[in-house]
Amino acid sequence: MGSIHDPGELTELEQPSFDEFQRQTSLMTSCTLLWKELSDHINSLEQNLLKQSETLKRKIETLDSETKASLDSLKKRELSIVDSVKIALNRVEFNTKAAMRTLSEDVEENPDGEVDDGDDLLQHLKSWCLKMEAKEFWNFVTGKKKEIDVLREKIPAALLECIDPARFVMEAISEVFPVDKRGNEGGSDLAWACVLILESLIPVVVDPVIGKSRMLVTPSMKEQAKEIAETWKKSLEERGGIENVKTPDVHTFLQHLVTFGIVKKEDLEFYRKLVVASAWRKQMPKLAVSLGLGDQMPDMIEELISKGQQLDAVHFTYEVGLVDKFPPVPLLKAFLRDAKKAASSILDDPINTGRAAQLAARKEQSALRAVIKCIEEYKLEAEFPPENLKKRLEQLEKPKTEKRKTVVVPANKRTRVSNGGPMPPAKAGRLTNAYVSSFPAPPPFVRSPSHTQYLTPVPGYPSPPPAMYGSRSPPTNPYAYSPEAAPPPLAGSYPVAPMNYPAYGGYGNGLAPAYQQAYYR
Repeated sequence: MGSIHDPGELTELEQPSFDEFQRQTSLMTSCTLLWKELSDHINSLEQNLLKQSETLKRKIETLDSETKASLDSLKKRELSIVDSVKIALNRVEFNTKAAMRTLSEDVEENPDGEVDDGDDLLQHLKSWCLKMEAKEFWNFVTGKKKEIDVLREKIPAALLECIDPARFVMEAISEVFPVDKRGNEGGSDLAWACVLILESLIPVVVDPVIGKSRMLVTPSMKEQAKEIAETWKKSLEERGGIENVKTPDVHTFLQHLVTFGIVKKEDLEFYRKLVVASAWRKQMPKLAVSLGLGDQMPDMIEELISKGQQLDAVHFTYEVGLVDKFPPVPLLKAFLRDAKKAASSILDDPINTGRAAQLAARKEQSALRAVIKCIEEYKLEAEFPPENLKKRLEQLEKPKTEKRKTVVVPANKRTRVSNGGPMPPAKAGRLTNAYVSSFPAPPPFVRSPSHTQYLTPVPGYPSPPPAMYGSRSPPTNPYAYSPEAAPPPLAGSYPVAPMNYPAYGGYGNGLAPAYQQAYYR
């Protein structure tokens, strides 16, 4: 039998080599790195899954809360329908009785439409609203533009008396909206009255239970409002597009959409163009938000800035709360710089050289007033003190004020400079002998304004030569009338003494005032 080897004893063939040891070491290192990489990847996946799970959980919670809120709102709206309808029916019944009572009574009205105060004005408005006389209501409102603040306060209360306020308003403004039916005899712009009445309708048609989220406008009236909007859009195309339409008309159209709640999502881009084109209008920022353009406000503000309408951009910025993104002070300063450049370009314009200074000053004054008003409106005095702007405005207005204060007294063109004596009247030059001669002049034929002309000239009295121009010594009156020396009156003439008219060559003496006074009697 062979000898048995000790298991602990290694033979020469079984001993591992160094290369094998390195291979195994490298393999272990690779496995360790791979394991670590796999562990990190698995941890990353777990973290992502946790994050996505949290996000999904929050979304589900938000969706649940929104669903619950929507269901609660729908339930509230459903429950409020009964109360809202009851309130509307009570109002209709009350207005109907009031209208019938008004029709049965002999209401004394002022045919001229003049009112003494706000209460009297309200009574006139209520009377037409009760009778649903939209035409008379429209004529009355358009004739009271100077009392627009009182109208803005009283019209909503008057519209409450209407049986159907929405129908009444559409009939009232139908004369000029959607198309002006006055034709070539249109006259003044009445879009301000349309906007005023449409704005006044909003608090009247708002649901008394749930508020502005539901307007109490019947489906038929809403369809009619949509047809009116489409008619206006077609007329816009006929008038040459957005660029050629008047801003008051745009304002009326947009207010019409907001008042009747007929905004279309597919027309938002169209609304955006209209708002940007009429951005200088004071109510445009609020209308833009009401039209659903709040998300597009940043782009609209940037577009206004690029067009040089920084002041309008400031108003839009404050409306949507983007003051941090679009600071107002740099925008106002840029607006002033642009206005100053425009004024300089007007001065350099060779076409308006005569009025260039006046037009340039007016341009800069307008910009300064607008910026000062904006600073005061948004309380920016600390960031942009308006004192320097006010001083500049005073400097621009000073020449105009001085020009108004300066009273140019026209010089008496008929005053002698040499001796201070008066000149002959203007009509004297039309006579045949209205010239200066160095020789004695015969007595002229003179027509008295209040008498017939003498048939023959009055014989002249002996007199010295008439005074010449430049004489400083006042001569005596050579033609003083004496009743004793006067010849008997001629046939056909009035028995009165002749006028003491001096010869025209003696205007340098002291007798000219006597002639001038008698000439114009």
